[in-house]
Amino acid sequence: MDVTAILVPIVTLGSMGLLFGIGLGIAAKKFAVPIDERVEAVKACLPGANCGGCGFAGCEAMAKSIVNGESAPNGCPVCNKQQVAAIAKIMQIESNLAEKKVAVVRCKGNGKVAGQKFNYTGLMTCQDAHLLNGGPKQCIYGCLGLGSCMKVCAFDAITMKEGLPIIDREKCVGCGTCEKQCPRGVIHLVPIMDSYHVNCASKDRGKEVKEVCKVGCIGCGLCIKQCEYGAIRLEEQCAIINPKLCVGCGKCSSKCPTQAISHLIGEGTQEKDKFAIAKRD
Repeated sequence: MDVTAILVPIVTLGSMGLLFGIGLGIAAKKFAVPIDERVEAVKACLPGANCGGCGFAGCEAMAKSIVNGESAPNGCPVCNKQQVAAIAKIMQIESNLAEKKVAVVRCKGNGKVAGQKFNYTGLMTCQDAHLLNGGPKQCIYGCLGLGSCMKVCAFDAITMKEGLPIIDREKCVGCGTCEKQCPRGVIHLVPIMDSYHVNCASKDRGKEVKEVCKVGCIGCGLCIKQCEYGAIRLEEQCAIINPKLCVGCGKCSSKCPTQAISHLIGEGTQEKDKFAIAKRD
């Protein structure tokens, strides 16, 4: 057996592998992209839910945006005050804390009080139902009730009850994912300290609203007359409450003939106490 015939290829291949390895090592160092350690530090402060509420694909992309100066430390709507403060400390800048927001549903028209045009048996998503002649609900502005918002909520803050989403204010982080998912624009974010809210998004006149829903805003203006602070106005036939002017007296809600105005903050809750102190101050 010719040992040389075996050894020569082995040595040759080994030498080539060594040279290629050294070359790749040198190239890796020469062309290496510098990694900012702050990206990982900021990422560690983010919730890690990758919900997309910030407008980026995930928390890592959000962290890079903050480090690059493209986003503020409070750019993530899910972060609490402590997380935002930690990010600001890493970046050595002011945090400029934004007021926490929560999602609310601008519809109370469940199956008992809102009329239906037909029985929908297609794909069980709000987007698909909306494409079929505007959906099965007679009110073209109301919640379709198929739970697409609940399915995308990464924080289990939404449950469905009688065909309407119920939002747990304690669990809701204000990421806005449900708001983006709703094809009707029924869900939107409001400051957590808002007290009263009009649970209707209809733009129709009162007579038309009454024909399709028993609890819709009919634009009667009684709430406006009751408000001593000028906090309510009509916009496209529907009442709108200005949270900056609202003092939470509840007179508008008590006089609404269709009960379209709801109290967002539960009686006897810690949230209500905070609201009362904030308004008093």
